[in-house]
Amino acid sequence: MTRYEPEGKGLSASRRQFTLKGLRRALDQGTVLEAIVTRCDQAQTLWLDLGDFTGWIPREEAACGEVRDIAVLSRVGRPVCFRVTAIDADTVRCSRRLVQEEALEDFQAALRPGDVIPALVVGLARFGAFCDIGRGVTALLPTGYIAVARSRDAAERFTLGQELYAVIRAVEGNRFVLSHRELLGSWRDNAAQLEPGQTVPGIVRGVMPFGVFVELRPNLCGLCEAREDLHFGDRVSVYIKSIQPEGQKIKLSVVAKLPPSPEPPRYQYIRTSGHMDFWQYAPALQGKEPILTCF
Repeated sequence: MTRYEPEGKGLSASRRQFTLKGLRRALDQGTVLEAIVTRCDQAQTLWLDLGDFTGWIPREEAACGEVRDIAVLSRVGRPVCFRVTAIDADTVRCSRRLVQEEALEDFQAALRPGDVIPALVVGLARFGAFCDIGRGVTALLPTGYIAVARSRDAAERFTLGQELYAVIRAVEGNRFVLSHRELLGSWRDNAAQLEPGQTVPGIVRGVMPFGVFVELRPNLCGLCEAREDLHFGDRVSVYIKSIQPEGQKIKLSVVAKLPPSPEPPRYQYIRTSGHMDFWQYAPALQGKEPILTCF
């Protein structure tokens, strides 16, 4: 499969081609260019900055498939990829749809559940992150599949423009669903990075009558004593009292509450390419279902 970069990756190279000669060559050769959308008019035509030229994308050429209003309006101020379809005086007619259709056809033919791919975060919501997997083709990464540790909002985990790796969870026609937690390692992978006696930062991910779950890694939590002053999302420092691999337990003691982190976590990936047939977070314990993904 051809690897397609997310929109914006080719901006610098494209600008060098915004001459009459370069644009005519792009028209003849079907070259994919990129530019920033400067505005959207009442007809939902997108206007592009092409240096000495003005590019425009009619609404019906703004995206493949059913073109929704938000898909057009949300492009303002952002880069888009396109092909030149006509040059008239100082204006250049362009199509983003043609570029996306080519990438989408390739993705549908080549991508399978379990494939690991790079992606770029382009939208955040409580239910998940929207990721550009190439040329503006968007896939959804549901919040529940970002990490093993609980999340309430994708914005807790990512920022707009953040690059990440994900695994294809499902291909449903023109829709791609991603997962992320499988690339962050098993219980043992994460627990091996810690030792009893250490004091480390963490984030509260669950408050129960019997104790508080604290995230030590996106795929690893420990349990500390119940405290009324702790709430979901609080950042704390914790002392690691013990690590029990046989029971998949880490016992903690809260040292202090910390100020909020200025940005979401950065991730250490166990793998960044290839294909996965299945992933198991940890062996099953008596009375407890294992976290298992089969692709």
